[in-house]
Amino acid sequence: KLDTRAAIFKEGKILLVKETLGGTWSMPGGWVDVDQSIASNTIKEVKEEAGLDVIADRLVAVLDRNRHNTPPYAHGICKAFVLCSVTGGTFKPNLETSESGYFALDELPELSLGKNTAAQIRLCYDAWLDEKWQVVFD
Repeated sequence: KLDTRAAIFKEGKILLVKETLGGTWSMPGGWVDVDQSIASNTIKEVKEEAGLDVIADRLVAVLDRNRHNTPPYAHGICKAFVLCSVTGGTFKPNLETSESGYFALDELPELSLGKNTAAQIRLCYDAWLDEKWQVVFD
């Protein structure tokens, strides 16, 4: 399985969405549909969860979920983290997410650790600051 997560920054803070179920926060994203690429799925998920129109700019990392996230799953999952830039749109509460907000690294809310960790968010932040970023993968 393949999961995409969008890294969207504004004024040095990263966009997170609050999940309707569970109340934890994550970068917008989700399972890649069979008819989607990593880029198109990331764009679709951001629109669905955060209400924003984005461009998928750069791939940050492709990580083995069971090496970095909890709880472990019985099946293999790769997580693709993608830097995106906003071109329009606004957040509206929906079935999946109840809020959105931008957070500094030192003020992250309670994260959905199955979807993203503070270390993964830091990785995206580092990539955002480095125009010569080399994709991380395992």
